[in-house]
Amino acid sequence: MSYYAKCWFDYKTVVVSGASSGIGKGLVKRLINDHCCNVIGIARNEKKMKALVEELGDKGDRFFTYSLFDVSVEENWKKFAAELEEKGIIPDIIINNAGILPKFDKFLNYTMDDINKAMQINFYSCVYSMRAMVPIILNSPSAALVNVASSAALCSLAGTSIYSASKAALKSMTDAVREEYRGRLYVGLVCPGFTKTDIFHNQKEVKNSTSEKALQMVSTDCEKMVDMIIEGMWKKKSDMVFGSDAKMMDIGTKLMGVGIPMVANVVMKISKLELFEDIYSDDSDSVKAAIRAARRNVR
Repeated sequence: MSYYAKCWFDYKTVVVSGASSGIGKGLVKRLINDHCCNVIGIARNEKKMKALVEELGDKGDRFFTYSLFDVSVEENWKKFAAELEEKGIIPDIIINNAGILPKFDKFLNYTMDDINKAMQINFYSCVYSMRAMVPIILNSPSAALVNVASSAALCSLAGTSIYSASKAALKSMTDAVREEYRGRLYVGLVCPGFTKTDIFHNQKEVKNSTSEKALQMVSTDCEKMVDMIIEGMWKKKSDMVFGSDAKMMDIGTKLMGVGIPMVANVVMKISKLELFEDIYSDDSDSVKAAIRAARRNVR
């Protein structure tokens, strides 16, 4: 696009996590095709990464490399950073995009494994990435850090307790780091709303259901979301809230505070969508079981 001419991140070296699908994949393609960036993609699925290389055509070999590892393991980031330093590669930009959306459910229905997995991938992976990569990218005159959170970081909804907590933690950390490195490091935070990606694969089966139709209505096209993120980075925006649903949640929370989650809760409840069934099902048995377990621990 013409308004990206002479963009500050043209020809830069960019590390993108969660690069094999969704927003991450879109960012990789846009950075390479529109800005001639050298991109290092991080993901776990080698099949998807090879497919992305093929999609990039001749640019795949020239501008794209990838590293396969689990971003939720701190040692993997340390090894990755060491490999870059050994090769004399100094990335200019790190985009922490990897994330998961746990199934919509009541808090007490989540296992500790569910909770730990969400926190490790959505929050701690960014902690590990920043600790390993920020010291390196600070050597670049165009040093930049972009963390992709979620509209859930702005407004917590029923059934998203763990996801919202993990993304809110990422937002808070990013806000603090921005001030700590102001003038030395551009720090951007992206809070996208529902986006048409495969992030709902952890949910109950919604294909060809009323839930799928409802999600399609409120979700932003992935390519459009990527375009908005790229433009936000080009303008060096600090906070990027994209998607009509995300903007409504952001503005509503600022105006109404806790009133917005309450209103959203009513809408979700009366919608009768399959996606939210577990949130509003009778939980008397699970509550009683949790109380009994708590009492045992106290004794």
